[in-house]
This record gives sequence, C-alpha cells and structure tokens, in this order.
Amino acid sequence: MDHRRLFYYIILNVFISACVTGGILFWYDRNYRAVSQPAVQQASSSGDAVPTANLETDIPVKISSVVGAGTVNAEIAVVKFEGEGQLNLAGWQLKDEDGNTFTFPQLTLYPNGAVQVHTVSGTDTVIDLYWGLRDPVWGSGEDAKLFDSQGNLRAVYPVP
Repeated sequence: MDHRRLFYYIILNVFISACVTGGILFWYDRNYRAVSQPAVQQASSSGDAVPTANLETDIPVKISSVVGAGTVNAEIAVVKFEGEGQLNLAGWQLKDEDGNTFTFPQLTLYPNGAVQVHTVSGTDTVIDLYWGLRDPVWGSGEDAKLFDSQGNLRAVYPVP
C-alpha cells in the first residue's frame, strides 16, 4: 500500500471515529444526563445549604438536555413531557441563573413529546421555539430551570 492511500485511510478512520463518538455522546446527553432533584439548594451567608424552592414532580416534565452552551448559534434547551394526556406549556418559563427568561407561547406537548428552545432568532414551529437573543444564555455549571405558569419549579437541569 503506498503512503498516499494509507494517509487517506487514516484520515477517513479518524473522521468516522469522531462522528461515532460525537453521536454517542449526544445520545447519552439527551437520554441519561437529565437530573431530577428533590429541592434546589442555595448556599446561605453562613455557608450552609438552605432549600430555596421545592421541585414539583406531579407533572412528569423535564429539561432533557442543554446542548451548545456558550455558543449562541448552537444553544438548544430540550423540554420533554413524559406523562399521559396533554401538557399545555402556555405561560411556562425557562430560566437561567442570570435572570434570562423565556416564556412559552401557546404550545401543547403530547406523551413523550418534546420541544427545542433555541437561543437565537427564528420562526417558531411545533418542535422548535426561538428565544431571539444575540448572546449565549447557558453557561457550564449553572442550572436551567423550568417553571409552570403559576411559578412552581417543575424541572432543573445542570448545564454540563
């Protein structure tokens, strides 16, 4: 085998390996990294953790992933409904720790349905909503929080 063919073979192998690894990591993030927490904790001035809000779990909804954190054109938060029947998200809010708030328009999720919230501007569809911001919202290490229309905390997702 000549050196040129070997070089192309190695480049092709690296490319395929990178694609497979990226695909597996993306799938893992969307399916297994969502964390359910019984209460959100915040450190007090004395250093002790104190509960600030109880996580309401009677509606099986979660933030299943936040991808592209820190890159405005790639940032997407995925909200998934895992219950029976329908879930109307009108008036629900997705918030970060810096006070950025996205309020959901009239939208109904069905069992195992999900919606992606993009940070950038775009045209809303039934599976993609657009925040309309020019700067990234999500930062690694912060919590993405989902609140219902009455202000109850429904889901928390630690941004990787």
